[in-house]
Amino acid sequence: MRVLATVTTTVALLLAGLTTQATQAAPEDFSTPPATLTGAPGDVVRQEPSTFYLDPLRALKAPASVQRLMYVSRGVKDEKIAVTGTLLTPRTPWVGRGKRPLVSYAVGTQGMADRCAPSRQLAAGTEYEGAFVKGLLTRGYAVVVTDYQGLGTPGTHAYANSRSLGRSVLDAARAATRSSVDRVAKDAPVFVAGYSEGGGGAAGALEQHASYAPDVNLKAGYAGAVPADLTRVAPGLDGSLYAAFLAYSVLGLDDLYPELRIGDLLTPAGQAKVDSAGETCTADGLAPFAFTRTSTLTREGRPVTDYLSRPDLAAVLEGLRLGKGRPDVPVLVAHTTLDDVVPFAQDRDMARGWCRNGATVTFAPGVAPTHVGGAVEAFPKAFAFLEARVAGVRPTSSCGRF
Repeated sequence: MRVLATVTTTVALLLAGLTTQATQAAPEDFSTPPATLTGAPGDVVRQEPSTFYLDPLRALKAPASVQRLMYVSRGVKDEKIAVTGTLLTPRTPWVGRGKRPLVSYAVGTQGMADRCAPSRQLAAGTEYEGAFVKGLLTRGYAVVVTDYQGLGTPGTHAYANSRSLGRSVLDAARAATRSSVDRVAKDAPVFVAGYSEGGGGAAGALEQHASYAPDVNLKAGYAGAVPADLTRVAPGLDGSLYAAFLAYSVLGLDDLYPELRIGDLLTPAGQAKVDSAGETCTADGLAPFAFTRTSTLTREGRPVTDYLSRPDLAAVLEGLRLGKGRPDVPVLVAHTTLDDVVPFAQDRDMARGWCRNGATVTFAPGVAPTHVGGAVEAFPKAFAFLEARVAGVRPTSSCGRF
């Protein structure tokens, strides 16, 4: 019944969020960084009280204290950037083992417009992953949800960029321990979690933890349906219902790596079409791009995926590929074999790479149809994995058996 309730709530909130995402307000002054950004990664620039509603009618408020944060992070080229997010702390005392745990949660694809930022969706009751966040709060965990680079703050969202997403996730955890209100204990156990783009964010955080944020007391992580190898994800998106996600990727790459001159591949009309994706959230972005073939947008009439093997572009994508590093904490990787958005095989290969590099990996394949169904199927697995780690149960490894 507990799992059924989670599934039902998730589907209801997903549908509610998809019908209302496009109407969210424009960014407020809170998201405008100071002219000079000072401080170290994870330092809090500013914060203010916020809200988390479970429904778009704002009838159900989550039982938590909510603080909106702006914090310092670093982008894909090590530049100092400001990122926003939300810190949620249960109002009830923590009665579990040790100190109250913190989950740094990475959400899935929200879109590219600033109005799509999770902090705005949580406050409006339209965040489609609100049910999972509520499940974490119900278990007594503090939760910090990053908005990622360029989502809610100036610049283009670093869509599906594992390097940037992972740093945003890790620095959000740091910021939670440096908050002036509802601060999480500096030595509290930290977990990262995420699905889809969020799975890439969690996986990016896991691979970078030892080198980028060893001060974060990371204990374990969950990464679901990870877009680990963008060269293998992109072909399936071209001409599909989810072609907007490929447009998001083109926008992100073109902005973060201008030296690639990706825009030169597009016709003026194609560039305008792709640029329009930058003004959409997931809901209002899917329909205009559904089943669009990128061959109709390029000057040479070739699909964008034909250019992924170009040496300069291939080098960038290889640098973002996950599975070459080694998470230094136990990891759950969950993915349905029937995913229609993120290919199962490339995620499995990432997990195998982690195993070869000595990581402790629990690999959990599923059979739920579709990408959304896979998320719902993975929820109880993720909750059980995190609960076991919080309780101090030693994880088992699937390495060598998948």
